[in-house]
Amino acid sequence: MSAAAAVPAAVGSGKELANPPSDGISNLRFSNHSDHLLVSSWDKTVRLYDADANVLKGEFVHPGAVLDCCFHDDSSGFSAGADHTVRRLVFSSAKEDVLGRHDAPVRCIEYSYAAGQVITGSWDKTIKCWDPRGVSGTERTLVGTYPQQERVYSLSLVGNRLVVATAGRHVNIYDLRNMSQPEQKRDSSLKYQTRCVRCFPNGTGYALSSVEGRVSMEFFDLSESAQSKKYAFKCHRKSEAGRDTVYPVNAIAFHPIYGTFATGGCDGFVNVWDGINKKRLYQVQLILYVKGKMYMVVIHDVLLLL
Repeated sequence: MSAAAAVPAAVGSGKELANPPSDGISNLRFSNHSDHLLVSSWDKTVRLYDADANVLKGEFVHPGAVLDCCFHDDSSGFSAGADHTVRRLVFSSAKEDVLGRHDAPVRCIEYSYAAGQVITGSWDKTIKCWDPRGVSGTERTLVGTYPQQERVYSLSLVGNRLVVATAGRHVNIYDLRNMSQPEQKRDSSLKYQTRCVRCFPNGTGYALSSVEGRVSMEFFDLSESAQSKKYAFKCHRKSEAGRDTVYPVNAIAFHPIYGTFATGGCDGFVNVWDGINKKRLYQVQLILYVKGKMYMVVIHDVLLLL
């Protein structure tokens, strides 16, 4: 991936929200339909903000750290807890209930609008699917449990396709309409531990990042012509005194329309890429980031770097 010296750089200067979490942010999500922002944190909270008005609209406090969150609609969402628990949070009525539990911390969570299910991945080496329309209680909401080779680190959805990245560099690709076994089982083409996986908005493949400052662009189609398009590139590296310092790539975010994407690394930078022409468009340096991690989200047709 080309990254010419003339690439413009900028210093992040976003809006600081009132009433932020008191500890590290584990994830944040913008609603697909408004400027509502959902934030999970190691301070045991999930907060809902109106980002445009800079107003905290609601907050839930969990027994332990919250490792991930996602929206259901503008006023409700789901959380993944270090206390092994999957919760539904309704901010409009200040009510919460428990969808169910894993046997270890729940690392990641997504809501599938295609399937009407909540998908969770845990360090207990399982993926679980939940039906949030059922009455609260594991026996009523659990759709299925699907063992993985290792601890689940990241997952991503596009349409009915689910991509699961685990420890040991395993990647499992499922069709949500038939979860009995993966459509494909792969190993990451990167040599080191996976940090993040995100599906292409057009549904043709996924991007996967590692702790070793690399990103791979992969395609679902196994034909020779499709696989010839895949590639990997280095990023988030710094050269000083003839030595390279390599930083983990913690986050990937795609523009929902144009297909450009951004990567965030422990170097304190966000790089924005043109994946088709294989070049970096620009770079943003973030002044503030929490515990060496950065998080990026896409809201409508604007890429926001946080």
